[in-house]
Amino acid sequence: MSTANTMYTSDDPRSALASGSAVAGGTAALKGFGRSSYALFGETAPQIDDETGKTWLARGQNFIIAYTLAKPGATFERKGQVDEYILLVEEQDVPATLSANGQNESIPGYSFVIMPPGDSSITLPRGGEIVRMFSRDNEDLAALCSNAAMYAEQHPNIPPFVKWPEPPAGYKIRVYSLDVPEVKGRFGRMWRCTTFMVNVFYPVGPRDPEALSPHHHDDFEQCSLALGGSYTHHLRWPWTSKQSEWIDDEHVVCPAPSVGVIPARSIHTSACTAPEDNRLVDIFAPPRHDFSKMDGWVLNADEYPVPPEA
Repeated sequence: MSTANTMYTSDDPRSALASGSAVAGGTAALKGFGRSSYALFGETAPQIDDETGKTWLARGQNFIIAYTLAKPGATFERKGQVDEYILLVEEQDVPATLSANGQNESIPGYSFVIMPPGDSSITLPRGGEIVRMFSRDNEDLAALCSNAAMYAEQHPNIPPFVKWPEPPAGYKIRVYSLDVPEVKGRFGRMWRCTTFMVNVFYPVGPRDPEALSPHHHDDFEQCSLALGGSYTHHLRWPWTSKQSEWIDDEHVVCPAPSVGVIPARSIHTSACTAPEDNRLVDIFAPPRHDFSKMDGWVLNADEYPVPPEA
């Protein structure tokens, strides 16, 4: 997987990435374009509203995002979970107790967690905001997503979903604190597992509109999850010889909490606009090879092998 880098500013860490296409045959092999998708979690009815709280679900081709405002004491169980999934607790005062395959962990909040396959549970004694991320193979959740109809068929330019190799130390609950100091040249706070690569950006003020970074991804979607502030997602699709494939530019305002799913081949950039506390999480499934090659970017790189590139 790859990304064009010609439009990054010189001080953007992504400007060091190699460019090129991972699609066999180059651009001549590309087939039309997928469409974008957005979910404004605070402005629509939740897909689940029960004793656990309110949960909104939206998806991309390979992933499912579950955003939850949990009630105190809520427990979220997975029985026979088919693969690793993610728990993100970005708030400081949202403790949780975790259980999976005989392992028990407690976290104070402000944590990124990889949960293993099999039976597991997450309990929130005080309730609060959490995000869970599941692969497309969790069909029970995929069916509930607000935009499920958009993914009834495989989107063009996205290859079949292939998970990355299992961790040599085995599957288990892996807990990482979000309290990671910023380092010049490193791109956010990034972790990966067999199913996901997730980059949790640091809170920022409004973005300079004269220093944006329009770029595209040849063969994968990007999920931009806003958990604070507000973001405007700017998208443009290249023209082909078939006018029927042309798509109008988009400039979509997505206040937090929200999800924007950026399709492959669309030229895109996102601008945060709130005066402060703009918080974005970029999500990719499966993980990205180009980010994995950057020294020091993936904070748990030693725990998960990188497969050969196709």
